Amino acid sequence: MNNILEKIIANKRIEVERQKRRQSIDSMMCKIAGSVKHPKSFKEALTASPTGIIAEFKRRSPSRDWIFKDARVEDVIPSYSENGASTISVLTDIDFFGGTLADLELAGSLTDTPLLRKDFVIDEYQLYQAKVSGASAVLLIASALTVLQTKRLAAKSKELGLDVLLEIHNEEELGHIHDKVDVVGVNNRNLGTFATDVQISLDLADKIPGEFVKISESGISHPQTVIDLRKAGYKGFLMGENFMKTDDPGKALNDFIKHLV
Repeated sequence: MNNILEKIIANKRIEVERQKRRQSIDSMMCKIAGSVKHPKSFKEALTASPTGIIAEFKRRSPSRDWIFKDARVEDVIPSYSENGASTISVLTDIDFFGGTLADLELAGSLTDTPLLRKDFVIDEYQLYQAKVSGASAVLLIASALTVLQTKRLAAKSKELGLDVLLEIHNEEELGHIHDKVDVVGVNNRNLGTFATDVQISLDLADKIPGEFVKISESGISHPQTVIDLRKAGYKGFLMGENFMKTDDPGKALNDFIKHLV
């Protein structure tokens, strides 16, 4: 398959089945019930933020291989929080992005900033993983799911107390939006080719119902782009490579924010 998303999803099905054999949903439910930590709302933190920057912890990408191979959660996550991230996205896919659930769990122990589990969710099992690992929200990708699958996964997310970020990429995927979604993200990266174009967000801005918080994802590297997207109605801006390609992602975040205020 030359479609990158298809490769990732095929691999994810195998990965999830393997994980199910190692840990049951019942054991995760026990951990969730016994947890004393209650993460803050991803949506509320995003809407209250003056910048809306969702800083992403990402070691690699299929589009450019390693970005920051030796990046350490304990170095980057607290620095993101200290330097103004409204929320933080943590990649948990190992084969294509170099991330793990352990990264998410460690991040949750190091910050009170709401965390998004960034992965390719295809099974309710992954929602329990996200909750037990300290996530405040999960990503559902419209191009990887049917409308019915999106609704079922979103409903289960809400049962578990997780906010739902629904990612779309084109006008056809607007049909995936429903009342269990908290935030609608427009991915400027084509998940089939991994090419980016911020114009996608600008074109879809007025087509997303006004009651949903809108964020723009990927391909954002200049403060002026954020300013233009704000004018189009976007509240959040997910950025990873722009910070992670530097030696000090937290400082890069801080420097970026200085040009927004």
